[in-house]
Amino acid sequence: MADSDSSPSPPFVAPLSSKNENMTPIGSKIAGLNESRSELLTRIQGFKQDIQNWRSKLDTQVKSYHNELSELKKSLNVEVEQLRSEFQELRTTLQQQQEDVAASLRNLGVIYLFLQDVSEEAKEETQNLKVEENAEEVQAPTLEENGKEIEH
Repeated sequence: MADSDSSPSPPFVAPLSSKNENMTPIGSKIAGLNESRSELLTRIQGFKQDIQNWRSKLDTQVKSYHNELSELKKSLNVEVEQLRSEFQELRTTLQQQQEDVAASLRNLGVIYLFLQDVSEEAKEETQNLKVEENAEEVQAPTLEENGKEIEH
């Protein structure tokens, strides 16, 4: 027993057959991982291609929409300018009509004042004629009375 205590024991070495058995599952695992890695890389490449195609289609749509919006903007600007022009014409027409109405009202006011003056003059004339008729009536009987008295 003393011999066993003084010398170190050799490391445990597994038999060769068990090493090969352990290597086979690791080798198949590595092969499986490599195959899985290849599949993933292929899928990633497919996704990259899909994204590139999608981006290209999206860029095409964006350009198309941008061009369409530019055309719409130009069209709207033309219509807005036409509307501005039409509104300016309407504004000018309305101002002219307002001026015409104001002038007509002034003329009507002048005519109204003239008619009032004429009406007042006519009333005065009528009153004057009535006063004259009354005066003649008052004078006429006295003349008649005077004439009757003379005849009697």
